[in-house]
Amino acid sequence: MRTISELGFAVPEILIPQQGTDFKKWAVIACDQYTSEPEYWADCEKEVGGAPSTLNLVLPEVYLGTEKETEKLDSIAKTAGRYLEDGILTGIGTGFILTDRATSLHPSRKGLIAAIDLEGYSFEPGNKNICRATEGTVLSRIPPRVRIRANSPLELPHIMILIDDPEGITIEKAFDMAASEGLKPLYDTDLMLGSGHIKGTFIPDGSAIAESIVNGLASLKSGNSDGLLFLVGDGNHSLASAKAHWENIREGLSEDEKKDHPARFALAEIVNIHDKGLDFEPIHRVIFNISGEEFIAKAKEYFKDSGIELNGDTAGKQSFTVVCEGNSDVTVSLSKPPHTLAVGSVQMMIDSLGLECDYIHGEDSVRNLATSGNTGVLVPAISKDTFFRTVEKEGVFPRKTFSMGEAFEKRFYLEAKKIVK
Repeated sequence: MRTISELGFAVPEILIPQQGTDFKKWAVIACDQYTSEPEYWADCEKEVGGAPSTLNLVLPEVYLGTEKETEKLDSIAKTAGRYLEDGILTGIGTGFILTDRATSLHPSRKGLIAAIDLEGYSFEPGNKNICRATEGTVLSRIPPRVRIRANSPLELPHIMILIDDPEGITIEKAFDMAASEGLKPLYDTDLMLGSGHIKGTFIPDGSAIAESIVNGLASLKSGNSDGLLFLVGDGNHSLASAKAHWENIREGLSEDEKKDHPARFALAEIVNIHDKGLDFEPIHRVIFNISGEEFIAKAKEYFKDSGIELNGDTAGKQSFTVVCEGNSDVTVSLSKPPHTLAVGSVQMMIDSLGLECDYIHGEDSVRNLATSGNTGVLVPAISKDTFFRTVEKEGVFPRKTFSMGEAFEKRFYLEAKKIVK
């Protein structure tokens, strides 16, 4: 592994399944998906059967608080050890993997497998680290994942890290170079349960492509006076768990051991926020047990010093839409909003007044729920162009601000890395 501490990452030593492994059965979706749909995970188990699979190395969160949680925690470390001993997982050397994911919604989403330096990451609001969270971290979600790391020699990532690279000088350039050199994929497989297809191409450290990637990231960092390079798009709680585990074992290490201990680095997929295969969807609000008329009256009072106007000209103003019973809409605009984002201003009001709220994907669902004394609030999507600047200014986004794509488009576990010496 080659550490590039000034850029907050490392070129990792990557493990993948041995030749002959059924990659479609090996790769499973992120553990924090389909948490209310145990049938999805039952279908995964049927698909995998007795084949080697990352399903045997992770704890789907649908099982948290059940007997199966204890059962899985007991078996994960044993299975990881067996996969290593039996050669089911094998090393391919130090380098990157360029990933290309296709789904029914997008023909391509390009990524880069690398390792994030946990010394450069923080989820504390307002921090100025090189790698930062985009949302608040729920500390109660960390301990089960730390227990897995503490007992297993391996990590498998579903973490997706964002970079702000509008000119495509890092990942896109690497893909162009790989194509011109005629590099063949390391793996090329369908993903289970209709989740599309993925290809991965290994880029050995020391190659011209690897150096181009490092130079691209260095250029992005040098162009940002705030020192920000990486934002966590998906998997913040997994990265936070990796950080907690590293802090637990760091105390017993010498200074030399701390520099390159494998637990200090978390495997992740880096994606350009400007990739056309990456969608940012807004997460709307439904307020329960309050009519649209009552909600608007409260909004008038709460935003009285924010230049509130109803159904007026929204040009140059922050705005959101209140959906009343009967699907009548009222546009609320603020000339002096209390938050950079409309969703932030709305959430401040909800929290301040203690309103009962749920977070809803899709406008149609909001309109269906805005009946019988409930009120919907539609918020605009976040602009990719201002995403990084908003985090620089506000620290983290309000909870449930955005979703990156549909559930089946989320990162699948596939590559692995050792986290023990």
